[in-house]
Amino acid sequence: MRTRATMTVSLPQRMIQEVERIRKTEHRTRSELVREALRVYMNRMRALSVYTPAQKELREIEKGRAELRRGESYTLNELFPGVEGQRRKTSAKSRRARSST
Repeated sequence: MRTRATMTVSLPQRMIQEVERIRKTEHRTRSELVREALRVYMNRMRALSVYTPAQKELREIEKGRAELRRGESYTLNELFPGVEGQRRKTSAKSRRARSST
């Protein structure tokens, strides 16, 4: 039985340069460095808790998706322009109040 298999991965040139810099600094092979990076990543992923929505939540999510498909939604720009304006007005008042004291 074979204990290892070869895997080919393509990376952007900058990432390859970073791998080379780190492996030389740490006196490791590319394989050692990539194995360690994958171990760290996989351990972090295992540590994350996975949330499973309840049936009621799933129904509400599907209702929201159906509304989106029908175009019954607002963009963030449509939703927040009034809030942005209020925040700017408040900030201006705050600056004036601070400068007059």
